[in-house]
Amino acid sequence: MTNPVGQDAGDVLSVDVAVIGAGPAGLSAALNLVRARRTVLLVDANRPRNAATLRSHGFVTRDGISPLELRKLGRVEVESYPEATVVQSVVDRVAREADGWSVHGALRGAELRARARAVVIATGLREEFPPLPSLRAFYGTSVHSCVECDGYEHAGQSLAFLCETADVVDRALLVRSWTDDLVVYTNGAAVLDDRGRTRLSAAGVAVDERPVADLEGGRDGLTGVRLSDGDVRPHTGAFVRPLWHADLDWLDAPVERDDEGLVLVDRLGRTGVPGLYAVGDVTPPGPEQLIVAAGHGASTAAAVHRDLVGGLEDLRDAVE
Repeated sequence: MTNPVGQDAGDVLSVDVAVIGAGPAGLSAALNLVRARRTVLLVDANRPRNAATLRSHGFVTRDGISPLELRKLGRVEVESYPEATVVQSVVDRVAREADGWSVHGALRGAELRARARAVVIATGLREEFPPLPSLRAFYGTSVHSCVECDGYEHAGQSLAFLCETADVVDRALLVRSWTDDLVVYTNGAAVLDDRGRTRLSAAGVAVDERPVADLEGGRDGLTGVRLSDGDVRPHTGAFVRPLWHADLDWLDAPVERDDEGLVLVDRLGRTGVPGLYAVGDVTPPGPEQLIVAAGHGASTAAAVHRDLVGGLEDLRDAVE
């Protein structure tokens, strides 16, 4: 059942599991949970991180599909089960209650109120890009953030890699496996030491540590990187390393997070807080291919179902 506009005043929906986020991880978790005959509330704000991406790759039987179409197909599959309730809403609070979890959200004045025995966080990440004026115009066509997802389409081209973080060398060497013509741009950030420069040079990767002014190109795509001193270096494709943020201010629970703010979980998505799970990009190592996220969603769904069978209350007592 789909309910994009909220509930009647006073209604509180009661379900076994609330899944927050309807990317591949959340959709897969929800699908497998309803097939386990669990009542599921799937909540999504419809603000996917990959909204600008025209094609997704590496998902068997769906290679080249639009990420938005993949999400749409997944929602249709989940909605076909009577155990599912799919709601478009922006969740603003999830908190523990004596008998489970309360979920609250709102969208365009409509309110969502629900109770769940368990909650699966699948909200993904927010990307922060270098402040280059034209980057967004090329993102999803000539510029990408996932080389495993989009490297094939740019194989053998003259590529730029924009990175201002300490993992620049390892990520640049990964991009290098798709092309022999790669320049790393650090945009003036002091993220390379002599050892890193030596590793990149040995791999045939050029480095330019000058500040970057913008990207250049037109309707046909990227044509180059313009440096702050006016120099323009030609490229037909680029990869960028964003900063990723896990926005979880709405979660009222003592989850453990790593240095990058990602939610720490065991191999099946358990957070350590009884009844609370996390899956997908919001967990280490962060952004992953869609098919990997979907697989993790299925594994976490199995863990949630088994924990509910075993009794979350018993698990909670043991932890407390």
